[in-house]
Amino acid sequence: MSNLDVLVLPGDGIGPEVTTEAISVLKRACEKGGIALSLEEADFGGASIDAHGAPITQATLDRARLADGVLLGACGGPKWDDLPTDKRPEKGLLALREHMEVFANLRPAKLFAPLAESSPLKAERAAGFDFIVVRELVGGIYFGKPRFIEGEGAARKGVNTLVYDESEILRIGRVAFETARKRRKKLLSVDKANVLEVMGLWREVMTELGKEYSDVELDHMYVDNAAMQLILRPTDFDVLVTGNMFGDILSDLAAAATGSIGLLPSAALGEKCALYEPVHGSAPDIAGQAKANPLAAIMSIAMLLEHTAKRSDLSGAIYGAVEDVLADGLRTGDLAKQGDKVLSTGEMGAAVLAKVEARLG
Repeated sequence: MSNLDVLVLPGDGIGPEVTTEAISVLKRACEKGGIALSLEEADFGGASIDAHGAPITQATLDRARLADGVLLGACGGPKWDDLPTDKRPEKGLLALREHMEVFANLRPAKLFAPLAESSPLKAERAAGFDFIVVRELVGGIYFGKPRFIEGEGAARKGVNTLVYDESEILRIGRVAFETARKRRKKLLSVDKANVLEVMGLWREVMTELGKEYSDVELDHMYVDNAAMQLILRPTDFDVLVTGNMFGDILSDLAAAATGSIGLLPSAALGEKCALYEPVHGSAPDIAGQAKANPLAAIMSIAMLLEHTAKRSDLSGAIYGAVEDVLADGLRTGDLAKQGDKVLSTGEMGAAVLAKVEARLG
């Protein structure tokens, strides 16, 4: 790819801070790699509510579908918590994913060797774990209908619907199997087939699809057991595939195991569109204080260059640069131990940028 068109949605809280550092790395990588980069910025989440009265405008949704890739910072915060559910910043994120049809969410979780002591897991259990959660992103209980709250008093009830059809399961399954083929050829499908009919269908479809991928070892596990095993033996896992809500929960659990949620990037991929964002939220308690860890946002840029630009040389340089700064002992507050020098968001971003330049020459 010689031209790269990216829509930037900084969003709320620490989103603009980490996005600034990520964009600096993207600009330099594209410059070194001979890619003509085009950037456009738009309001999103609470910022869009304040400016336009909605968490995302139709113009931004349409622009996102035209971009080669979208980089998102974060959304939400206490300022907008009292809004009706359908008006809150998070609804903009669901609308964006649905409009872009980015059904496959790749969330890598890796314990970097220099951060072994930062993980809450014992070193003998956690050392070297490196797996990817492949989460179905535009179906399941977050999008199923009917959904409502009705009634009054003690009779009031809320309803959400968990639904997947076979085609949705097949398409996320193929992404997961293809991802496993490029790694250690181990795929775990996570469901709750023992109590949910929709998850029984999920398991049946995954099992049948597995016959097309005889080179990939397919296993199944109930989600409650998967959560336990991710803590007890995280190094056993390679690729996990699961539905929207389970993937949301398990990937955040994986983030905690790495030592900080500020270390997890993600890519949401569709047939034509791609959305990249750090897994962490808007962290309003530290917003504007230059305390945020920009590494997840920077590694989201690496995923953009890998999956959208098809430039593994550039993405590899960024991943390597992140490992370099961690090996040098550089830490933001979320990673620092007592006595460590704590870097600001900008200082960590500048350190990664210097390592990228050194790697790309």
